[in-house]
Amino acid sequence: MQQPPLPLTQDLVLVGGGHTHALVLRKWAMKPLPGARVTLINPGPTAPYSGMLPGFVAGHYSREQLDIDLVRLAQVANARLIMGSVTAIDPASATLHIDNHPPVGFDVASVDVGITSDMPDLQGFAETAIPAKPLGPFAARWDAFRNETGPARVAIIGGGVAGAELAMAMAHALAQRSRAATIHLIDASKALSALPAKSASALRGALHDLGVTLHEEASITHLADNAVHLQDGTLIEADFITGAAGARPYPWLEASGLATKDGFLSVNDRLQTSDPRIFAVGDCAHMSHAPRPKAGVYAVRQAPVLYHNLISSLSGGPLKSYVPQKDYLKLISLGKKAALGDRFGLTFTGPWVWTWKDRIDRRFMEQFDDLPRMPVPPLPYPRAKGVQKAMGPKPLCGGCGAKLGRDALSRSLATLNPMQRTDITPLPGDDAALLHTGGMRQVFTTDHLRSFWPDPAVMARIATHHALGDIWAMGASPQAATLSITLPRLSEELAERTLTEVLGAAQTILQDAGADIVGGHSTMGDELTIGLAITGLSDRDPITLSGAKDGAALILTKPVGTGVIMAALMSGKVRGEDVAAALEAMQQGQKTAAQVLGSKAQAMTDLTGFGLAGHCQNLCTASGLAATLALEAIPLLPGALALSERGEHSSLYPANRAGFPDIPDTPQTRLLFDPQTGGGLLAAVPARQAQDLIDTLRRNGHPGSAIIGHLHRGPIGQISIA
Repeated sequence: MQQPPLPLTQDLVLVGGGHTHALVLRKWAMKPLPGARVTLINPGPTAPYSGMLPGFVAGHYSREQLDIDLVRLAQVANARLIMGSVTAIDPASATLHIDNHPPVGFDVASVDVGITSDMPDLQGFAETAIPAKPLGPFAARWDAFRNETGPARVAIIGGGVAGAELAMAMAHALAQRSRAATIHLIDASKALSALPAKSASALRGALHDLGVTLHEEASITHLADNAVHLQDGTLIEADFITGAAGARPYPWLEASGLATKDGFLSVNDRLQTSDPRIFAVGDCAHMSHAPRPKAGVYAVRQAPVLYHNLISSLSGGPLKSYVPQKDYLKLISLGKKAALGDRFGLTFTGPWVWTWKDRIDRRFMEQFDDLPRMPVPPLPYPRAKGVQKAMGPKPLCGGCGAKLGRDALSRSLATLNPMQRTDITPLPGDDAALLHTGGMRQVFTTDHLRSFWPDPAVMARIATHHALGDIWAMGASPQAATLSITLPRLSEELAERTLTEVLGAAQTILQDAGADIVGGHSTMGDELTIGLAITGLSDRDPITLSGAKDGAALILTKPVGTGVIMAALMSGKVRGEDVAAALEAMQQGQKTAAQVLGSKAQAMTDLTGFGLAGHCQNLCTASGLAATLALEAIPLLPGALALSERGEHSSLYPANRAGFPDIPDTPQTRLLFDPQTGGGLLAAVPARQAQDLIDTLRRNGHPGSAIIGHLHRGPIGQISIA
């Protein structure tokens, strides 16, 4: 008899996607601790590797090469990724507070959030400059600036190694683009003072050769009007100003009540803070047992010890000590493909040093390209006939990609007896019914989703918006909701934490929509599933599928592509940034869109599992019309077309495609049959009013809205492509 999966009993939360945590997750993917749930919290889907930042700034690496894809990494480690920023840690309640997410509880936590080079005390810095750390926002701003045209004026505040590397990289990048550039490197004391004299002298020579102007012992009074104002009256004009001076901890670390040193979390030789359940590594930590400068080499070498100590803390084993090396090899980029090396007082330069540094950096990043994956167990033999065919060529998708195909669903519904009540009006194709109660019109609908993303709060948001889609599409106002929640096997404490996250996320959305949670049901099962039954009130006849007129324009309020993106996620073949964009789209509510379209829509539906073509056909069939879709006008999520071109698709795609033999098969047309989860509204509106409605939608938070085609007389239900 096969052993059931172990219940999850301990919560490990990793705060920040720094180098140490990235390596820990990779180790976890190869050897996880059974019974432990892992959560990674990071502001975005990627984490830039600091070692390659100067090379990126210089133009030697692309932005994609700079980033560790945390979505893929979390997936292979079977960890949930929360894309948000921690704002506070409360050791007393073992809770982390996040800017865009319900609080998350932990049994063991580790902090690896790096540092910031923000300068809050320097007047005008926040309004005028961009700190070099955190790296993500800086890299995005620089990428845009270096691709502009015309003269370039740059100022870097901070004359340490980091500032010098940036100055030389920027000078090289702008010269490669034939932009006349002035680069200023400003330091309040003597520049490069942390290096031995020989290495500092070599760097000064490299700065001079690249035309960088060095300002030493220069006090800055303020930043204003695209300029750095010095105390001696000098005005340094700059269109791009960055700060690379010093290392500042994030303020919430000191506010945690944990022991700190100059705001950095103090840790012992086992990398524990003053609370033994909380670890800290990388630049945000101060090693009180062996103080060292902030350097990535220490973060990388902390990873094996942190991994062991986290496992031991969760399972009750002994901890190891981390002993940092006394010195480390410094490889400093010189702008072009050359570098300077420094160790034990020795200085060496040349292209070969760059080749050495490049090989080290690429080898580090290759670890996150070649991620370990658990092999798929072979099918048992013997097995019942038809098992392999029923399983299909790929794993079953979650969300709407797991729906039953239209044909099978229609045949099953056709076996039901005719309705016996006269106070119910079924709304075929709308997944809902109109209830007549004491003169009131009440819309009733239900929907549920299997989990396809491991964050329960995100799944609750998506499921809630998804279920509200039918209410909004019919022009009703949400009233009440009951929830049906299946949790995976968890300890009672973890089940309570998870259920609290789900209820909090769902309630926020429902109350914003004007509805309340009035009850529900919970159970344990194999995986997280969230369902909602919702009622809505309508002061007029609901908008249905059947009211569209000849000549009406078709408006879509969201881009499509969630099905193919989430299917590719399951196979590890999608960029994390594209997954993040799809998740954001699925969590966008349609309340405002419904209000804008409500008074003008002749017919309206929400886009879900049957895809754009299927739902458009339902609307056409109910209204007795045909449709022509303008393929190029249909908005697509980032990455969706590229995935379709590679042959990726959802497990529901073949069933959706089967009903449209006349539509040609191209990567773009395949997305017409892509099942959507939490999709947009599809509305038929008077053609003369369509553009005004699009303008209003875009002004009110729906930038992806578009006119995608029109309805006309023709074979009923026929969908044509223009």
